[in-house]
Order: sequence, then C-alpha cells, then structure tokens
Amino acid sequence: MKPEEIMEMAMNSGLPSKEAAKHNLWWLQAFAKLVAAKEREACADIAENWRSNGMPRTGVADAIRARGERDL
Repeated sequence: MKPEEIMEMAMNSGLPSKEAAKHNLWWLQAFAKLVAAKEREACADIAENWRSNGMPRTGVADAIRARGERDL
C-alpha cells in the first residue's frame, strides 16, 4: 500500500489532520502491514479450504467479501 493510501484511510477513519497522519506515518505503515498480512492469511485459508467447507467455488469471493461485514 502506498503511503498516500494509508494516510487517506487514516483521515477517513477519524485522524484529526493530514499533519497528524504525516507525523505518525511510520506507525500507520507498520500497522497497515500487520492488518494486511492477517487479512491475507484469512483469505488464503478461505481459498484453500473452500472444498472441505462444502462451499461452491463461486462462494469463495462471497466469503471473502463477507469478512468485511463482521464486527471487528
């Protein structure tokens, strides 16, 4: 993810200013990497186990998208 994308998401999530995002960019980038890695692994698990879960192949994308509808 590009630094500009991370800063934009931080602003959209309620960070008070662009300066605050720039000041904390190193932390925001590290956090974004951790979140992305965890989400990639969860999506990979869905993709790898779609047959054993009895899911139709077309349900894989739906299952991944549904992850965004759950509470954190």
